[in-house]
Amino acid sequence: MKNPSHLLPSVLALILAVTCQAGSSQNAAGTASSASVRVPVVLELFTSEGCSSCPPADALLARLAEQQPVAGAEIIALEEHVDYWDHEGWIDPFSSGQWTQRQQLYASGFADHGVYTPELVVNGRSGFVGSREGDAYRAIASAVAQPRTDISASLLKSEKHDHEQVKVEVGKLQGAQQGDVAEVWLAITETALHSSVTGGENAGRDLYHAPVVRWLHKTGATDPNATPSFGGEFELKLDSAWKRNNLRIVAFVQEKRSHHILGAAAARFEP
Repeated sequence: MKNPSHLLPSVLALILAVTCQAGSSQNAAGTASSASVRVPVVLELFTSEGCSSCPPADALLARLAEQQPVAGAEIIALEEHVDYWDHEGWIDPFSSGQWTQRQQLYASGFADHGVYTPELVVNGRSGFVGSREGDAYRAIASAVAQPRTDISASLLKSEKHDHEQVKVEVGKLQGAQQGDVAEVWLAITETALHSSVTGGENAGRDLYHAPVVRWLHKTGATDPNATPSFGGEFELKLDSAWKRNNLRIVAFVQEKRSHHILGAAAARFEP
C-alpha cells in the first residue's frame, strides 16, 4: 500500500479551494439578498382632473409605481384628488376635501411654497411639481437613505360581507424626532381608474390614473418606548363601487408635527 502522506498537500489545497468557493458563493448570495431588499417610499400626488397640468404628473406616478425604477426603493403611490378645482367646470369624481386638508398640512411645513397642483410629496419630507421626473428620482433616492421603521400589514378574512380585517405591527421607531408623536395610518388605494372628462381644462380627454386613494384613516399612535411600538387588528368596510381585484391596503407611520413618514408597508387584497 502506498504512503498517502504525499497526497496531503493536494487534498488540503482542494478542501481550501472548495471552502473558499463556498464562502464566496455565500457572500455573493448575502450581498444579492441585501441588494434585493427595497425600502418602502411613499409618494403622494395631489392632483385633480380639472387641472390641465396634472395628467403628466399622474402618468409619471403611474410609471414609477409600475416600473419601480429607483434602486433600493419600493415605491408606494398614493394619488389624492383635491377638491378646489371642482368649481372650474368639472367635478372630479375622486376628489375630496380630506385630501385638500392633508395637502394644506404639508404646505404649512414647506415654507417655500403654498398649495398647488400637481404636487408630489415624498415620504412627507419634500414637495415639488409632480411632473418633474428628475426631482422625483432624487427625492426617492434620498428617502431610501433615511432611517426606516419596520412595519407590517397583512389582510385577514372577515366574517362580515364586504369587510376585511387588517393586522398591523410597527417595530421599534427609527429616525423619530424627540417630542413628536408617530401616528399609524391606513389607506386603501384602487388602480385602473379613469374618466372621460367633459368639462373644465381637460374637456374631451380620457384621463388614466395611478393608484387613487379611496380611504384614509388614522388608527392610533405608537409607543416610542415599546418594541413593537404598535400592534392591532382593524376591520375595514369596502365600498361596493370599488373593484376588489384592484385594491391595496397601505399602512404607514407618520409624525404628527414634522409629517415625516418613518416607515410603510402595502398588501394587495385577495380575490
